[in-house]
Amino acid sequence: MVHQYKLNGYNIVLDINSGSVHVVDDLAYDAISMFEETCPDKIEESLLTKYNDVSKRDILELLDDIERLKSSGKLFSQDIYGDIISHQSKNQSVVKALCLHVSHTCNLNCDYCFAAQGKYNGEHALMPFEVGRQALDFLIDNSNGRKNLEVDFFGGEPLMNWDVVKNLVLYARGQEKIHYKNFRFTLTTNGVLIDDDVIDFANKEMSNVVLSLDGRKKVHDRMRKTINGQGSYDVVVPKFKEFVDRRGSKDYYIRGTFTHENVDFVEDIKHMAGLGFKNLSMEPVVCSDDDPFALTDEDITKALSQYEILATEMLKRSKSDGEFTFYHYIIDLSHGPCIYKRIKGCGAGTEYLAVTPKGELFPCHQFVGDSKYLIGDIWTGIKNKNVCLELESAGIYSRDECRQCWARFYCSGGCFANAYHSSGSLQGIYKHGCELFKKRIECAIMLKIAQSV
Repeated sequence: MVHQYKLNGYNIVLDINSGSVHVVDDLAYDAISMFEETCPDKIEESLLTKYNDVSKRDILELLDDIERLKSSGKLFSQDIYGDIISHQSKNQSVVKALCLHVSHTCNLNCDYCFAAQGKYNGEHALMPFEVGRQALDFLIDNSNGRKNLEVDFFGGEPLMNWDVVKNLVLYARGQEKIHYKNFRFTLTTNGVLIDDDVIDFANKEMSNVVLSLDGRKKVHDRMRKTINGQGSYDVVVPKFKEFVDRRGSKDYYIRGTFTHENVDFVEDIKHMAGLGFKNLSMEPVVCSDDDPFALTDEDITKALSQYEILATEMLKRSKSDGEFTFYHYIIDLSHGPCIYKRIKGCGAGTEYLAVTPKGELFPCHQFVGDSKYLIGDIWTGIKNKNVCLELESAGIYSRDECRQCWARFYCSGGCFANAYHSSGSLQGIYKHGCELFKKRIECAIMLKIAQSV
């Protein structure tokens, strides 16, 4: 399978199964598009008709070049990965990452919040230290020989339980030498409660920090309001600036959400870059189709154009003071995830679990609150193994749509939760998410090509 597209003046050909990327001229682009389905004589006739400045010999040499690429496995290569999953043992129970919901409450009242203002359709709650400690012990006990472990402090708003977060980090650090583990911590925050203590501790202990900002003041304040209904932009932006200024070279992301209200999200990204932030992310809203903020079919078409506009904007800013990175355009064409990861996806319910303030286990944060996907707890372990097996089997080769999709090894089947919430099944797909992802990959590869020229 190959995928061909034109973007920003480049003719790009992707060989899906080998991962090879080719940048070609118009003649080669057209020849490749016909190569598998058309006999050489017909290809020659078609190209000679279209291109007045090429000879029959040119075309024959080109077809020989394409054939050599095919023979070397760099074009029209065969899919050899379909049976890999069948050779993997099921439910190996090696957990490498936890999303700790240290707070099921929030000091903002965001209109589009998938977590129901942090409560996840339940009651307000803060995770006690004892529950968090048991969660870390559970992670250590179920990580087997894996050394590097990941913990994301999440909510609601985790800074509303900041002392517990700090004590859990210190506890984990004390366990590293005992169990030969290395913890990597991430914090996701809306920023309202950031102070010097948060900045100093997070910049010392958190490998990555995600700071929620939706972009322009009018956009941010429309969506991310305080409990009293006031916009939070003027509160959080100065705190984010100080946080990032003092963070040095450590990772962070300014993460926004675009909805039906701001499909022109490139303007929000440019605004965030104008504030001096260099590491940016903008995610499509996750909500039901009848929500007023949900993306419509027309919005998706606009968003696809926005991604192209963003890519060209990033090229303009390349190697200048205004340069920035965009999370979804970071791609490694030389190595990237291992083939098992590409086939299986994010590992929700197997390698990655979410823990509620009460110690309940869910496959990931987007399943929290759905009793169907309550899989156990941190004291007795995973009990609902059928859910885990269902998630483990929901890879790219379990869906017909994924099997036929050129982007399958880049997206690994996409988000299980989005598929479930959109289609009612883990084996379904989130159509809008697929469209947006494929456009992001096309733009990311084009950027990689342009930057290497």
